[in-house]
Amino acid sequence: MDTFAALGQGLFVALQPINLLFAFVGVMLGTAVGVLPGIGPALTVALLLPITFKLDPAGSLIMFAGIYYGGMYGGSTASILLNTPGESSSIVTALEGNKMARAGRGGPALATAAIGSFVAGTIATIGLALIAPTVVDIAISFGPEDYFALMVLAFTTVSAAFGSSVTRGLTSLFIGLSLGLIGIDLQSGQARLSFGIPDLLDGVEVTTLAVALFAIGETLSVCAAGSRAEEVIEPVKGSVFMNREDWKRSWRPWLRGTVLGFPIGAMPAGGAEIPTFLSYALEKRLCKKPDEFGNGAIEGVAGPEAANNAAAAGVLVPLLTLGLPTSATAAIMLAGFQQYGLNPGPLLFTTNPDLVWGLIASLFIANGMLLVLNLPLVGLWVRLLAIPRPWLYGGILVFATLGTLGANPSLVELGMLLVFGLLGYVLRRYDYPIAPVVVGLILGPLAEQQLRRALAISVGDPIVLFQSPIALTLYALSALALFGPLIFYLITGHKAPVGGDED
Repeated sequence: MDTFAALGQGLFVALQPINLLFAFVGVMLGTAVGVLPGIGPALTVALLLPITFKLDPAGSLIMFAGIYYGGMYGGSTASILLNTPGESSSIVTALEGNKMARAGRGGPALATAAIGSFVAGTIATIGLALIAPTVVDIAISFGPEDYFALMVLAFTTVSAAFGSSVTRGLTSLFIGLSLGLIGIDLQSGQARLSFGIPDLLDGVEVTTLAVALFAIGETLSVCAAGSRAEEVIEPVKGSVFMNREDWKRSWRPWLRGTVLGFPIGAMPAGGAEIPTFLSYALEKRLCKKPDEFGNGAIEGVAGPEAANNAAAAGVLVPLLTLGLPTSATAAIMLAGFQQYGLNPGPLLFTTNPDLVWGLIASLFIANGMLLVLNLPLVGLWVRLLAIPRPWLYGGILVFATLGTLGANPSLVELGMLLVFGLLGYVLRRYDYPIAPVVVGLILGPLAEQQLRRALAISVGDPIVLFQSPIALTLYALSALALFGPLIFYLITGHKAPVGGDED
């Protein structure tokens, strides 16, 4: 009953006019960036971080969550009409959705994606509200050695989940951890790696790093790629509504996709890519007309899209309860929390319950807004796909620079924006993931703090790090995340699927 009372209080916060406005802006922006190939919600939230640092924390975080949910919705539009997923988690949707669009059934494909996303997002948000308090109760009993083990788990899962290999993920992580060492040591008061530059005494700003890696790095990468072949946008023919047969063939995949997506998304090494592929394979096996798969089967759109959005809600479980980001957007949202002096985790539910439950309740509202907005505005989203790439990325470059200078008007900050932007380009050029760099910068100092606290309690005895059953369990999960792909390869002879950097 306490959970429902807290959720009711959260709805009261989320329904305040200013927060409704933030939610509306978030879902509109999120859908727009989800539609545009290559412009994901992580990039958008990173761009907005510098210009929202003086706004109300609850409103800003509600807007970021709206962008996240909207990005999941919008990614299906580009997949269906352009055969170019706006999000890595929308790759599977393109397999059947674009075939439906070419056959003149783009409207029903968009409709089943939107309604399935609404159904899955709503059910998964209820799951988030019910599961989060239980996870918080467990996490409150953690000691410093357990929190350090939890940070190790975060490092290993993020390194394993992103990029083409664990080695590349760990390399990106250590870049972030190294950047986290810059500034004043909180215990000794000594400056570290500041090189006599006063601006570095406070450390590297997470917002500057995030904007540089995601926005500047992506822009440079697109410019270096040169011109591309002209993309053909399939027009939406006929009605966007589903007929009776479409409803009959869609509702079960929606539910099955939700059941697959939420628990996998809630895992520390979760994400949205794996459940979408699993959902597609499951629907292909259960479909009464398997010959339609590959030619435009509506089940191949309904199931994966539901799994995608259910996983999006699941990703918020480890983020809010443990402070563990398991996607690029979650990592940037973690930076958004820290921008306001908030640390996601069990204590956040005690110290800022209105903010947390307001954020969770806003997800219900965002889901409803997205369903109402998505189908009537299909024409607008299609026109967005025609924006010339030079205009789009030129605007991103200007916006990123002005936003960073507005938050911290300093030549040193501008120089770091350029240097980190070049770093982002180099990482993309050689296929190194971006998200572990941000996670390393954010969680590195926290891990160091918990490690030193545990060693101080034990008078320097490192055995304390391995005495807790919770810590040992977390270390075992870390080892599984690191060596799981190798074990999978040795057993099956195939590489294990890995996540992307876009969602």
